[in-house]
Amino acid sequence: MGLRLNDIVPDFTAETTEGTISFHDWIGDSYAILFSHPKDFTPVCTTEFGAVARLDDEWTKRNTKVIGISVDDVDDHMRWKSDIESYAGLPAKFPIIDDKSLKVAKLYDMLPAEAYLPDGRTAADTAAVRSVFIIGPDKKLRLSMTYPMSVGRNFAEVLRALDAIQATDGTPIATPADWKPGEDVIVALSLNDNEAKEKFGEIDTILPYLRKTKQPAA
Repeated sequence: MGLRLNDIVPDFTAETTEGTISFHDWIGDSYAILFSHPKDFTPVCTTEFGAVARLDDEWTKRNTKVIGISVDDVDDHMRWKSDIESYAGLPAKFPIIDDKSLKVAKLYDMLPAEAYLPDGRTAADTAAVRSVFIIGPDKKLRLSMTYPMSVGRNFAEVLRALDAIQATDGTPIATPADWKPGEDVIVALSLNDNEAKEKFGEIDTILPYLRKTKQPAA
């Protein structure tokens, strides 16, 4: 059975470019983003790692740790990291997991249990390892997205989705389509009108089941 939203994500121990980690311990009380790649030294993935590096201050503001994973070993990762930093124009401060064994890719249902790395492999052999997982401090999966190899990930959207997750955590609201921080949010159906007004103040009833209000202060 695949990994589903609100499941506790699998824990694992792995070697990374920053030493050995135990994943749940590494997350600690932060949010975490795990983003996976099928192979080092590939063009689309290099631009994606560069994009993550450029957002370092944004992840920090959101109490979020980012970690990459690629189906190669630490030695390759360290050599690839210099290319990433050259492309990004600044340091890539996040760790990259060694997953040549495919352990993590299989744990997170990116590859079938019988998958293996053939001799002379290319990125196409592990093409399914193109996912983003947003994980809460409670170690539950909050969001996952999987991309084809030909489509670079939009990390501005990952950041926006993270903002929406954090804005709605523990609060009876949801975010509408294309929402950005500071815009109106949707009142949860678990509250009736009186309860909604008591909690949020003014509400705008657009439809009986669609009510908006100002985004609550953090």
